[in-house]
Amino acid sequence: MARPRPLEFEKKKVVAENRRARFEYFLEDFFEAGIALTGTEVKSLRFGEGSIAESYAELRGDEVNLVNANIPEFSHGNRHNHEPKRPRRLLLHARQIDKLRNGVSREGMTLIPLSIYFNGRGRAKVELALAKGKKLHDKRETIKERDWKRDQARLLRDRG
Repeated sequence: MARPRPLEFEKKKVVAENRRARFEYFLEDFFEAGIALTGTEVKSLRFGEGSIAESYAELRGDEVNLVNANIPEFSHGNRHNHEPKRPRRLLLHARQIDKLRNGVSREGMTLIPLSIYFNGRGRAKVELALAKGKKLHDKRETIKERDWKRDQARLLRDRG
């Protein structure tokens, strides 16, 4: 019997977040993936360093890789330190990879990392989203909606 999937992933410590993704893309499906990291990369992430602002995930064969994510070299590392922008393998089940492949094969869909975090067991995870890019008029609509919500909250706060 399969256990029920959580609506939101358990995030104990968020290291890096791609806040721009929610503005640039329509997010459809969400996935939690492990990351294959070296020791110095994990230490760097535990210190809160790392950026996924310009990164994306790509499918190659039966693997999913996180490309262009920047995890800076560990400050106390030695000559065995890691390369900051190397592609990192994401750990997903075969069924999830098939679902991602089907989603990406549709027109305009891409894989965007939303955040890197440590879960309750201390494992580094990536929250991935299957996303479709927004057009300029969609972005204007998002800005309009965000401004209206801000004004609405201000009005409610002033009256209450």
